[in-house]
Amino acid sequence: MRPRLVSALLLVVLLCAWEAWCRAGGVSALVLPPPSSVAETLWGEAVSGRLWPHLRATATEMALGLAAGTGLGLGAGILLAEWPALHRVLHPYVLASQLVPKLALGPLLILWFGFGLTPTVVITALICFFPLLENTLTGLDQVDGGKRELFRMLGASRARTLWRLKLPSALPVILAGFRVAIVLALVGAVVGEFVGGRQGLGAAIIAAQSTMDSSLILAMFVVITALGMAVYEAARTLESLILRRYPRG
Repeated sequence: MRPRLVSALLLVVLLCAWEAWCRAGGVSALVLPPPSSVAETLWGEAVSGRLWPHLRATATEMALGLAAGTGLGLGAGILLAEWPALHRVLHPYVLASQLVPKLALGPLLILWFGFGLTPTVVITALICFFPLLENTLTGLDQVDGGKRELFRMLGASRARTLWRLKLPSALPVILAGFRVAIVLALVGAVVGEFVGGRQGLGAAIIAAQSTMDSSLILAMFVVITALGMAVYEAARTLESLILRRYPRG
């Protein structure tokens, strides 16, 4: 508990210093409002009910994009790991697709799918895809060669070897990729809302920017941070439960 207490105390000290600096006139409230003003704005957004539709929209886009990107990344990683020749052919194209900035794809996705949920989910899925793909490839490649040979000698099929040996052995690496993907999913959802979202925390930030409401912008940052930390901790808990149920063999 001591590191957490120290971390909490550090946060309190930083917030107090920030508040004192702003009240002493060290910076304009338009540029950087004090934490008390941010907290007041956040409370007003929550009580009025304006916050919850945006939070629900971002959480929905994040969940859908994460599910799609995780499923595709895991499936593609298994496929390329099981067929090395296919891996050598397709992996350069997969890598090239990830080098294109996802924000730059926004206008094109809006042309294809229109404004709203779909382009944001697609951007989120594309961002989440690569960590799962790479970690799945890495995890399956690191399976102990002696155990593979033992399964081969016992006449285990490719599917049985994959299910009984390779995936359980690769779980820690795959789940580490999933944790990275969760963080990137929130980033993708917010970035997608910057481009074409009509609702969501990213759209709320763009709206606040148009009115130069710095307090609202920072309040949305607080909500995004809280949401990201909550889902990350949930992912860590899920990872712990899975690894306890399927220990690395």
